[in-house]
Amino acid sequence: MTYFDEKLENIKILPKEDYPQKGPRPSKIREDLPALITELGIKDGDSLSFHHHLRNGDKVLVQVMKAVQSAGIKDITLVASSIFPSMGPIVELIEDGTITNIVTSYVSGPVGEAVSKGKLQGRIIMQSHGGRARAILSDEVPIDFAFIASPSCDVKGNISGVNGTNSCGAMGYAISDSIKGKTTIAVTDFLAGYPNYPADITEDYIDYVLKVDTIGEKAGIVSGTTMITKDPVGLKIAQDTLNSMIATGLVKDGLSFQTGAGGISLAVADYLRDYMIEKEIKGSFASGGITGYLVDMLEEGLFETLFDVQCFDLKAVDSLGYNKNHLRMSGSQYGNPEVSCVVDNLDIVILGATEIDTNFNVNVTTGAHGMLMGGSGGHQDTAFGSKVSIIVSKLFSSRIPFVKDRVDVITTPGNTVDILVTERGISINPLRTDLLEKFAEAKIDVID
Repeated sequence: MTYFDEKLENIKILPKEDYPQKGPRPSKIREDLPALITELGIKDGDSLSFHHHLRNGDKVLVQVMKAVQSAGIKDITLVASSIFPSMGPIVELIEDGTITNIVTSYVSGPVGEAVSKGKLQGRIIMQSHGGRARAILSDEVPIDFAFIASPSCDVKGNISGVNGTNSCGAMGYAISDSIKGKTTIAVTDFLAGYPNYPADITEDYIDYVLKVDTIGEKAGIVSGTTMITKDPVGLKIAQDTLNSMIATGLVKDGLSFQTGAGGISLAVADYLRDYMIEKEIKGSFASGGITGYLVDMLEEGLFETLFDVQCFDLKAVDSLGYNKNHLRMSGSQYGNPEVSCVVDNLDIVILGATEIDTNFNVNVTTGAHGMLMGGSGGHQDTAFGSKVSIIVSKLFSSRIPFVKDRVDVITTPGNTVDILVTERGISINPLRTDLLEKFAEAKIDVID
């Protein structure tokens, strides 16, 4: 019903004595976490969300969930964008029924092991980063309380990821939570002056600001490999990958590109940089989780812009604060399959894998032992959206074969995976007859 459906005489007019009074608004600031848990009225069966932009340095998720446990609240659905080893203390909460369901895009460490051993009483739902944003924004995954780890926040709730002691840079995976959370709480260890800018999340989405001693350690953002491999085998794979990229015909002015933070993937970016300089190629954008290597390519004029959904190292965090062409994006803008998104504009993406099968299905969710040790993240999103997706890997890891007849878990379906590059050569998905023709023209040998 709208005003236009009503007769004028039926529309309620506020009497003068009920006019709102001018004066200060109630303070959003809170400094006692247990008291806030009580004030919020969190109850059994509620859903609580968290983001992972501090990655393995995050301490907010554990702090809040421990307070929930102490309050005797049970049957919580944990909606965490990713779960890292530093969040291992919540295994106790899984075992005692404080947490009974988990919705996430990635899980590793003690929590992954606990879930794999059947300690979670309910279900775990694994989503891609874009799929998570879609599910939250469409109310498929409801959020009762969104707790936003905030590197800096002012008294009204303007959150910036580039200010504060524990700056994390882009906060793209927290945007959907702040929009759809029924109650949203900024958790910060750095109260900035008003207005705190540039704001990743603005005050109109924030109900409370909780001041804590620490939200974590920014050094934990750099988790996993973030250095170019020096291994000759890895470098050969990287060189063959560059040759494959060139053969696609996409490495030209206007190139759009994404790569991960693994050693081989970064070597690909390094070789690509040299080639673009040599051929005087200027790309359109690089996207995804941003590293310092991509920042260098931006500053060298090799890409016009960076689209950043999360920062993989501290150089990327710093760059977001001063490079005007280093752009923030939400998880939805990054990869939501139901809207226009950045991954649909990607030419080439370089991806890793735990294992791949003869139908090009990829697993990045479980290890050879069957334990949860990862998840899609943006893997599914970028493989589907890009013109060409390339998997790079060595054939063996700790004597365990990388290529199998059938993967244990299909994270990314084979019809979205185009090229595989290993130390033994290059394979092309038979569905991509166009690529087979281009590689034949380029006289690049392909393994069946």
